[in-house]
Amino acid sequence: MHLDPDRFDLVNADAETLALNVQLERLSENLPNPIEVGIEPLREARRRGRGLFGPVERSPNAVDRTIPGPDGPLGIRVFTPDRVDGIYLHFHGGGWAMGAADYQDGRLESLADTAGVAVVSVDYRLAPEHPYPAAADDSETAARWIVENGAPAFGTDRIVLGGSSAGAHLAVTTMLRMRDRHGYSGFAGASLMYGFFDLSLTPSARNWGDRMLVMNTELCRWFAKAYAQEADLTDPDVSPLYADLHDLAPALFIVGTLDPLLDDTLLMATRWTAAGNATDLSVAAGAAHGFASAPTLVGAQARNRSARFVVEQIA
Repeated sequence: MHLDPDRFDLVNADAETLALNVQLERLSENLPNPIEVGIEPLREARRRGRGLFGPVERSPNAVDRTIPGPDGPLGIRVFTPDRVDGIYLHFHGGGWAMGAADYQDGRLESLADTAGVAVVSVDYRLAPEHPYPAAADDSETAARWIVENGAPAFGTDRIVLGGSSAGAHLAVTTMLRMRDRHGYSGFAGASLMYGFFDLSLTPSARNWGDRMLVMNTELCRWFAKAYAQEADLTDPDVSPLYADLHDLAPALFIVGTLDPLLDDTLLMATRWTAAGNATDLSVAAGAAHGFASAPTLVGAQARNRSARFVVEQIA
């Protein structure tokens, strides 16, 4: 793992990325603020295609089904390409409080087709209506189902898991729970984009301040509180940055330098390596939180790197 200090100099950010940041900052300021009005107006804006990164992408090729969950049926959304070499277990982002399994159909369908993986996206319960440990319990349940049923359902037991933001958090929490509760450390890899790994807030999140570029300090605190509520924010099951990270899968970490959660990725990637796990780190100069969802060159590079990682891990 090599970290180039030049990546943190904005002079090395490309013009398209900086232009996107201006647009994102304007849009962020105009979206409903959950701190002031609650989460539902922001959810509704996203459903209506007024999110930061464009309309919701839904594909007619996905198959919705349910599996037994800890609180009733748990929804999963599945893409199965003609050739399946592995399984990608996906956890969507949205601060544990918004989003859904069908909000990234375009990207997930493309991943299924190009990487040759069956993609299973988990519709976990959302906070604050369903606080911790609901989303983590649902994610663990989906992982157990994939481990037990992946081979007969898809013809392979090679499983990569991943997600972005809160989804990356749930991917790591799921790996830890599967290792510690079920004795399973067989995941082939983890693709983790700008994860929220310390809900007590890392220095970059604490020091970001009021600037609303997708996220800011108070919004980070709001999402963490909505999910964790009265739980100990340094409990490793809540903030996996504090966990013992031994015997975990090779991981790809992706983050931009203009992300309040920058330190979450830098610290987790370092601890991942120190625990003896294979680690790859990609830092995008000047990129904001969520940049891999943008129709930019840097966004496409992040998506392509994640897809290559998945292919490499299931090989």
